[in-house]
Amino acid sequence: MLSTDQISGIADELAQAEAQRSMIPLLTSRFPEMTIEDSYAVQNEWRRRAVASGRRMVGRKIGLTSKVMQVATGITEPDYGAIFDDMVFGSGAVIEHSRFSNVRIEVELAFKLGKPLKGPGVTIFDVLDATDYVVPALEILSSRIEMAGRTIVDTISDNAAMGAMVYGGNPVAPDAVDLRWISALLYRNETIEESGVAAAVLNHPAMGVVWLANKLAQHGDSLQAGELILAGSFTRPMWVEVGDTVTCDYGELGTLTCRFS
Repeated sequence: MLSTDQISGIADELAQAEAQRSMIPLLTSRFPEMTIEDSYAVQNEWRRRAVASGRRMVGRKIGLTSKVMQVATGITEPDYGAIFDDMVFGSGAVIEHSRFSNVRIEVELAFKLGKPLKGPGVTIFDVLDATDYVVPALEILSSRIEMAGRTIVDTISDNAAMGAMVYGGNPVAPDAVDLRWISALLYRNETIEESGVAAAVLNHPAMGVVWLANKLAQHGDSLQAGELILAGSFTRPMWVEVGDTVTCDYGELGTLTCRFS
């Protein structure tokens, strides 16, 4: 377990890396005794500072919920991070590429909660009942810790690599379509790069939210009405560069697009 001073020091490093669009060395190589609970303590300190500075938390992201993402990262368990209001973009946005580090895109569904969810014991039926609507979303990943050799401890400390999100298309009630079979085609500059089906997220995208609600309970936290939850990617991450246009076609749920300047 790390000391309070060590946790605060890591949070300082990550804040500086975010401000400078740079990366810090792997935490696991410097703190081999660091645990998952230590990494969530680092993330919570980062979140506390963000709120104290005036940023408003609007939701959560869930990461590493699908096999394709676990294979891509070499990490075999989910994680979560915080979403703030200045991380949210609407479809069609022009986004500053230099705002992020190691910029990648993931294909997801976002759940807008109309009721709170508090674990333990939250089920998929609780999640569906609490959800106002489900909407297409893209997550923009940004890594402030070295990529090679990352473990779950590094990723959690880095706010689960959350950079920003884009959402839009056609919101649907959770019982209006079979969420498992929502599919998406991801294009970069009019060339298809990835495709996937939402069932890749724990066999049902709502199961990502189930995992999150119950995991938060272990940390004395819960989900609130009004929060927007990114449920996890059902494609591999796609790298993007300055000038790239990203389009994702969700079929009957519509199309999302953004451009990186």
